Amino acid sequence: MQVGLIGAGSMASALARGWGEPVVVSDPVIERAEALAAETGGRALATNLEVAQQVDLVVLCHKPAQLQQVAAELDGNAKAVISILGSVSLAEIRSAYTRTPAYRVLPNLPVEVGKGVLCWPSGNGPDGDPVRALFGRLGHVVDLDEDLIERAMALSSNAPGFLAFVVEAFVDAGVEYGLDRPLATELVMHTLSGTAELLQVRQGDAERLRREVCSPGGSTERGVAALEATGLRDSFKAAVKAVLEPAG
Repeated sequence: MQVGLIGAGSMASALARGWGEPVVVSDPVIERAEALAAETGGRALATNLEVAQQVDLVVLCHKPAQLQQVAAELDGNAKAVISILGSVSLAEIRSAYTRTPAYRVLPNLPVEVGKGVLCWPSGNGPDGDPVRALFGRLGHVVDLDEDLIERAMALSSNAPGFLAFVVEAFVDAGVEYGLDRPLATELVMHTLSGTAELLQVRQGDAERLRREVCSPGGSTERGVAALEATGLRDSFKAAVKAVLEPAG
């Protein structure tokens, strides 16, 4: 299946790298499209319409506010489109694309290494759809009712940024106590990935794992108590709230 990308930003680039195949791409910044095309062995084209006419599936990676503008170019000229636009429902996508099969998926940045989480609205269609199979190559697909997609996004699409911030803070704490930054980064990254693997084996039972590491009166228990006292749980709740309930 030949894939075309409308937009060559961070998520579009992550998708292309995850597939590891040539893509056809357009972007308002032609240099950005050319760089992604060169990286994948694909082609950068001057217009969105040219992309749509040369591919089997167009991935909408543009800004949400450009939905109607891009649809005016592509509807009826693309074989199929799939949107990765945040806060734009499948119904809105299909309202804009009345003459073209349309889908929606919400991926996160780890699709770049085949470890993504991809939220898949139930309205997209049957499990055997080749479009779903294409995105399934990028990680773990989660089937969700449409009304849960935005809430799930806060725990998947936004979370890599939150977790990267946690890594930054953890590394900074290590540096403050005498570790050099490369060593602190190595320790934190490998501990994070190993813990994630262990949690998968434990079927996500984070509380059990925490209790196993926390010997009574031991150093981990003291550290967890400090995290509780400084409001770690409330900080993550506030982050999710800020995603779902933006001020103003």
